[in-house]
Amino acid sequence: MRKIPFGPNYDEMLNPEKIDSEIRKEALKALKDSELDPINLFNITWKDDNNNVRKIVLPKELTGVDANIVVMLGKGFPSGSHKVGPAYSTLIEGCVDGDINPGEHTILGPSTGNFGIGVSYICNLMGYEAVVIMPDNMSKERYERIQKYGAKLDLTPGSESDVILTLERTYKLKENPKNRALAQFELFPNYRFHRYVTGNSAVEAVKGIGNGRVACYCSAPGSAGTLAAGDELKKVFPECKIAALEPYECSTLANGGRGQHRIEGIGDKMCTLIHNVLNTDFVVLIKDEETVQGLKVIHDGTEALVELGIERSTAEYMKELFGPSGICNILGAIKMAKYLKLGPDDNVVTIATDSFDRYNSVMENLNERYLEVEGFVLKRWAKDIFLHQQDDYVYDYRRKDHKEKLFNQKEKDWLKFGYTKEYLDSMKSEDFWENEYSKVLYYNKKIKELR
Repeated sequence: MRKIPFGPNYDEMLNPEKIDSEIRKEALKALKDSELDPINLFNITWKDDNNNVRKIVLPKELTGVDANIVVMLGKGFPSGSHKVGPAYSTLIEGCVDGDINPGEHTILGPSTGNFGIGVSYICNLMGYEAVVIMPDNMSKERYERIQKYGAKLDLTPGSESDVILTLERTYKLKENPKNRALAQFELFPNYRFHRYVTGNSAVEAVKGIGNGRVACYCSAPGSAGTLAAGDELKKVFPECKIAALEPYECSTLANGGRGQHRIEGIGDKMCTLIHNVLNTDFVVLIKDEETVQGLKVIHDGTEALVELGIERSTAEYMKELFGPSGICNILGAIKMAKYLKLGPDDNVVTIATDSFDRYNSVMENLNERYLEVEGFVLKRWAKDIFLHQQDDYVYDYRRKDHKEKLFNQKEKDWLKFGYTKEYLDSMKSEDFWENEYSKVLYYNKKIKELR
């Protein structure tokens, strides 16, 4: 059996300054010069080379709200998306536990894209064969990136909202004892990475901005891993409200809707196993066409943004920062800032999972569907989508009976995959989530020892 190539533990992913200085230096060099060098495992962090959280505070000439909207940027992670973090965390925990061994097991990665890219990338660095199971109607750039990193594709029918079919396919492939699934929708390393690493990075991200606190955290659940950061934010800032964002066209959590939509990576027609609905205060619906139009505005509408009063350097800088789910999160943050009537001292934090580089085909599709996408159109879209975004389609889920709807959805989704009602009911206690989170300390110690 080959030796396991260990990378960072959770504490080092949150605080890369704790990594040996020579390793950190070599890793940062590899991030620029050698994408497939395994030392890039030590670049799995929200921090830049100065150990500051990568983020942008959006110009208020774009958002139209008094509150500060802080977007944490996933673009700087190895492979170009923060999804590489939970992919690595799930694999390394399996290695520590002795459940996954190089040369013995093939890794399965059920995904709608970014997690699959992360699985492919991490398996390349750590020496595993990988198969990514995903819908057959995603952007071609995602497929190309996965294959570039060496994984095989196993495509299921449908789009990003048909992830249940990828789960069914994964369970079928798991019948082969050599296959091990990095099951982002149900395994808790995803929760642990985002609660510990993303959540505490978000705490740092607002230092020196407004009142230095987080009034609201918004994230669109695909796996609901990123939403777990909200659990830690509520611990640090008890007044923080957590909003789960869904496509208007696939409003499963809000009202059971199960339609198709264009926001890749979210809205998967389910309540995932690792979604802690106890801390979900609001469910907010975002129209998919607005996210694609908004992406067009940010990427191609520099002149329109400058006319709205945004600094040209800022407009240029934003061009490559977001994908459709990032725009979705921004629109949700604007909605919640208006809904909660937040002021200039208040901060709303959200996430840009990836960047524009994997969505050229999405823009090509938009250009084919519209006769006019000239500057005056982009300026109108900028006003309608960002500045004049309404606080509608916000569902309050703070009441116990409303949360019960989410628990019922989770039960409907997961009993058929072999989970018992007793286990699902145990998730109705905060003790369940604190117990899962406490395992960060164990894995911090074991990863360091075994490395």
